[in-house]
Amino acid sequence: MNAMFKTGLITFTASLLFSFVVSVTIFFSFPLDSWSLLWEQRMFDLPFIYFLLIVIVLGGVTAGLLAGSYIKSKLTVIRTEVEAVSKGKKRAGLNGEQLQEMKDLERSLTALEQKIMEQTKAAQRLVTEHAKEREKSLQEVVAEERTRLARELHDSVSQQLFAASMMMATINETSPPEDDTMKKQLTMIGRMIEQSQLEMRALLLHLRPIALKNKTLEEGVKELLSELKEKVPLQIQVKAEPLELEKGVEDHLFRILQEAVSNILRHSKAEKMTVLCVSRDEYVILRITDNGIGFSVDDAIERSSYGLTNMKERAEAIGGAFKIVSVEGEGTYYEVKVPFSKGGESE
Repeated sequence: MNAMFKTGLITFTASLLFSFVVSVTIFFSFPLDSWSLLWEQRMFDLPFIYFLLIVIVLGGVTAGLLAGSYIKSKLTVIRTEVEAVSKGKKRAGLNGEQLQEMKDLERSLTALEQKIMEQTKAAQRLVTEHAKEREKSLQEVVAEERTRLARELHDSVSQQLFAASMMMATINETSPPEDDTMKKQLTMIGRMIEQSQLEMRALLLHLRPIALKNKTLEEGVKELLSELKEKVPLQIQVKAEPLELEKGVEDHLFRILQEAVSNILRHSKAEKMTVLCVSRDEYVILRITDNGIGFSVDDAIERSSYGLTNMKERAEAIGGAFKIVSVEGEGTYYEVKVPFSKGGESE
């Protein structure tokens, strides 16, 4: 039962009871000589008693509908404001309301907004502190071992895969076999080598130092993608603006970017990738798109994909929202939005 109908019913019932009490009081205080006059006296061709009942019913229904409509409009305003608070959007406010209850609600919503903002700031500060502690406590030997493994893989396996790819291309161009079956097999081997190279580059991307250290997010994004342009057959477009963010927020956004790029290199078979890292409407937006083969997001979630789960958890850890849309055969869209205000303080 909605508010409008319920209010109308209550108002109608109350008006009916009130009219009954008033009518009984009047009739007993001023008794009629003949009660038949209630039936004989006519108003608009209706007995007076019927006319009185119709007026009562119509008055009650009208009052109920008006009251219900008024209450429904107020509830709609309240629902809109509460939804805006729950989604982190900017509210229109209830400052123009005259009802004391609405003014009290406005104060409560403002206090709730302030509390949510403070909790987000506290969470981001905590992430920043953890990021700094993690960097301080990171053992030097671990960093050196990661660097050594990346260097050895690049100098040995990666170079051998490149040489095998060049040799396969030379064979196919200079002396291709006449047997069609052999041609198909050589072509398949060439594709396998190319895919292995992409897998190796994705692995090297994971092995490289993942912290920004003394670099800003803008510098880290541009440097990472600049290196990829030289190593992978992928068109890469990047737009990164200088942003004054806290260290922990920058670190998490950079790691999300690395995870997304790794997924694209390993699985998407894309020809083009676009990266956007900007500040718009009090939000930091990190968006990565590709034109690859896409995949079923629901299936990936059911399989508890480590990469997607990791990106989502990192986004939520800094008070942001993670969104992914993928259409099979058309590509994938990753987006992270984090509340942000100038000066390095997040909302």
